Amino acid sequence: MRAEGKSERVTAAVLFAVGAAALAASDAVIVRALDGAVHPFVIAFFRALFGVLMLLPFVALRPQVLQSTHTLGQHAVRALFKLFAMVAFFAAFSVGPLADVTAIAFMSPIFVVLGAAVLLGERPGLSMFLAVVVGFSGAMVIVGPSPSGFTLAVGLALGGALLQAAIQLILKSMSRGDTTSTLVVWNLLLTVPISLALAVPFFAMPGNRELALLALQGVVGTSCMGLMTHAMSLAPASIVAPVDFLRLPLVAFGGFALFNETIALTTVVGAVLICLAALMAARSRGVKTSN
Repeated sequence: MRAEGKSERVTAAVLFAVGAAALAASDAVIVRALDGAVHPFVIAFFRALFGVLMLLPFVALRPQVLQSTHTLGQHAVRALFKLFAMVAFFAAFSVGPLADVTAIAFMSPIFVVLGAAVLLGERPGLSMFLAVVVGFSGAMVIVGPSPSGFTLAVGLALGGALLQAAIQLILKSMSRGDTTSTLVVWNLLLTVPISLALAVPFFAMPGNRELALLALQGVVGTSCMGLMTHAMSLAPASIVAPVDFLRLPLVAFGGFALFNETIALTTVVGAVLICLAALMAARSRGVKTSN
């Protein structure tokens, strides 16, 4: 019975992760559908605002979720990093092929490995080293031989992946004192005023169509975080994390179906290498943590 229950939890976790991947892909498609009509900082503000509105009932029912062992300043720094990562990806999705940007975004676990080695003194093993080599090879396949080469979209995606890696390294210490729910709630609550302050120079009230898309994005983004958080609580990260790679073909399909984007062979090959490297890095870190 115990084995059967564990199997059911793993199955449920994978299903929740599939839902999160689908919502994450929808997030990228929504940004492209905005077609540059809304500045990335303004997108980030409305995304956080609608996300908080969706989250308020949960906070009202469970006010203890606001209890944190960390200072407001620590949460604010993480929120700022998260904001700039979002803005980088929003800008990249606005100007570049969705599949290319999404593939480059999967470089984040590779940057986490490098950051842990440089900042935390971790010594990467052979599998970690191979993951870094394979990951950068994949990125070079996408960037180098492609007709467009190193574009603004690729640069923004790399910047977003670097910031995302920095967030993961910050979370490595913060998650020891706070629950995931507390970290998510504080991140959204602080992102609203911070993003509003940064959006003021670019602010223009979106039209009805854009406002509807932004509201949808807020619901999608918050739901995505909730699904992935719940998936992680049901099964090990080594099982759940690889499901996120489903986001790439979903994004590519959305770009093709809605925006007539073609997918270059270099993108496919590079994406496979990057996903393989990210999987190697995730599994290697998981084994190291277990040990």
